[in-house]
Amino acid sequence: MIDEALRGRLDDVAGAYQQTVDELADPAVFDEQDRYRALAIRHAELRAVVEVYDRYRSAEAEASAATELARSETEPEMRAYLESVVAQEEAALEAMEVELRTLLVPADPNDAKDVIVEVRAAAGGDEAALWAGDLVRMYHRFAERNGFAVDAMGTTPTEGGGIKEATFAVKGKGAYSLLKFEAGPHRVQRVPKTESSGRIHTSIATVAVLPEAEDVEVAINDSELEIETFRSQGPGGQSVNTTDSAVRIRHLPTGIVVSCQDEKSQLQNKAKAMRVLRARLFELEQAARAGERGSVRRSQVGSGERAEKIRTYNYKENRVTDHRVGLTIHDLDGILDGDLAAFHAALGAREAAQRLADQVP
Repeated sequence: MIDEALRGRLDDVAGAYQQTVDELADPAVFDEQDRYRALAIRHAELRAVVEVYDRYRSAEAEASAATELARSETEPEMRAYLESVVAQEEAALEAMEVELRTLLVPADPNDAKDVIVEVRAAAGGDEAALWAGDLVRMYHRFAERNGFAVDAMGTTPTEGGGIKEATFAVKGKGAYSLLKFEAGPHRVQRVPKTESSGRIHTSIATVAVLPEAEDVEVAINDSELEIETFRSQGPGGQSVNTTDSAVRIRHLPTGIVVSCQDEKSQLQNKAKAMRVLRARLFELEQAARAGERGSVRRSQVGSGERAEKIRTYNYKENRVTDHRVGLTIHDLDGILDGDLAAFHAALGAREAAQRLADQVP
């Protein structure tokens, strides 16, 4: 049986739901499109809870009635039947209580947003740069699997064929709700192609995941920006093009610097750099609202040392282990091909449990 605190919250939700029903029944609401849209969304959100709560109360009444009948029943077979009915209803009540508590947990407001992903080589030299490139390919395959679009925003390759750093946007409904679990240091254990003795090396690449902010969410004054243009460069100083199309933007109040050189057009590179800047400023604003003065991005990527990791990819043992949930999967090729569903399901359940513990006594 649910406790009184939870029942009180559910009764409040039922009352709020009925209020939306009454307001939507008023013909005048159709003349106010913004109000109608907000009411319709609120109505749908509350209905999901109310429908389960109605089923809960119905099962609760059935269990109570069967319990009373069983207490007064003298026929053994009928009493056994009624007790089995009580057991079934109580099991259903327990499952519905879990569902109700989960439905009451507020969703992450950023879950529906597009994201900007930053992958950087950390500890491990050339091997770390190669590993960063492998992670970028993994996320591209993940995006393809989920019907998301990928928009390259800036890549710094290395002479050895790896990636020093790469920034790209992933666009699609719910992109942040999944990719947010990828933020942090990713550790690889494998024998580098250049290792003649067959010794396993450990390298790290870091991943930062930022919800992409809209213009209305972050105000940026032109007077706060220092903008430079330069010639796009490839590995080893090789020129990508012969015009100063690359753009570097410094946000003077915060000192944040972003650059983009993937496009041939200076205007396109500036637009992409502004998207990255807006996302980083949005994260700072969120951290400030939460009372955290440290950067969310720095907390995501850590220091990049080998001892730090959220996930380990071991080539010799064909295994990938996510250390946050203790889940190990022996399918390295599948994971690197973008099949991250099992990890995201486990991490999503962990997040929901944590948010539930914070919300419901």
